[in-house]
Amino acid sequence: TQETERVWRVFFGVVSLPLAVSCVVFFINHRYDGVPLWDFKLVPGVKASCWISSFVSFWFLYPSTFNLLEVAAVDKPKFHMWETGIMRVTRHPQMVGQLIWCLPHTLWIGNSFMVATSLGLMAHHALGAWHGDRRLRTRYGEAFEEVRARTSVVPFAALLDGRQQPPEGWLLEFARAPYIAITVGTVAAYFAHPLLEGGATLLKW
Repeated sequence: TQETERVWRVFFGVVSLPLAVSCVVFFINHRYDGVPLWDFKLVPGVKASCWISSFVSFWFLYPSTFNLLEVAAVDKPKFHMWETGIMRVTRHPQMVGQLIWCLPHTLWIGNSFMVATSLGLMAHHALGAWHGDRRLRTRYGEAFEEVRARTSVVPFAALLDGRQQPPEGWLLEFARAPYIAITVGTVAAYFAHPLLEGGATLLKW
């Protein structure tokens, strides 16, 4: 029933969100525990490029899900076949965003723990991208195939080869609350980094 689904979604949110926080805390506390593989921290420009790449990654990672209430399972998750904003750049922005995040972090931290973390995250997102396409194909059939033909997994590929023909003024599609919120939140997280690290250390997970 609808009420049962609602209870399950709330239960899922109550359980999954603390687990996500615990994973982030564990990562912060143990990111330097692995076997050192390389050290590029003193190479000029590496730190700045890592920060810039991390900032860009969040533009792909989070605004791709426009209804955050669905992410938290407060609203019933629905099928969406987006083809605007970041979806014009890549059909799987979360996977691409995760890759953009993993590369600079792996370069900066440079140990076996970060390599294993990045491989695990990318495997998770690659599976999600494949499964997402499969579900959309099953649900929408030819309509999905048409969207698939007009979009690309590789960022900007469909725009560059002409498969994606955005309308005039399409960049205004980025003037949406999720993109603005992520921009503000990412800048705030940059300045709050010492607080995040300090808080994670206090938890000792």
